[in-house]
Amino acid sequence: MDRRARDEIHQRRRRIARRSERTEAVEFFNMLTSQEMLQATEALLPEHRERLYPPTVALSMFMRQTLEADGSCQKAVNGWAAQRAADGLRACSVRTGGYCRARQRLPLAMVSGLARHTGRLLSQKAHQRWLWRGRSVKLVDGTGLSMPDTPENQAAYPQPSTQAHGVGFPLARLVVVI
Repeated sequence: MDRRARDEIHQRRRRIARRSERTEAVEFFNMLTSQEMLQATEALLPEHRERLYPPTVALSMFMRQTLEADGSCQKAVNGWAAQRAADGLRACSVRTGGYCRARQRLPLAMVSGLARHTGRLLSQKAHQRWLWRGRSVKLVDGTGLSMPDTPENQAAYPQPSTQAHGVGFPLARLVVVI
């Protein structure tokens, strides 16, 4: 290989590496598979075949995608393809279908379980000076939601007693503790 071709390849690899550094989905993957998170991640993993987007990869890409200003699936897939190229892995398609299907296969129990586990870890590691008079501060907020008037919603969320029967919409009340 002549010098010009080597320089061209080197420059291409540097461009890919710079782009992958901005992507950072791999950092979420590393977090999900870190020593602190690995046991919880593996316990919540669904049955799956080893594909281009296994659950840990799909979840890490999705986490990064939600934080991006351009939250498109195309940007997420392009970033992962660039990261794979920078790591010397086999090139993959940048079509979004596979990633979107992998994201749809993510079980809600896995996502919410990992969010709770992460919250517990963060709470345990909180510095004493972050506490208010030695106590954790919680924010409590409540709201109500009006829902479509369907038989299923009426059964699960009955109308308020202040409304005449058959008039108005079912109401759900939510309380959130942060």
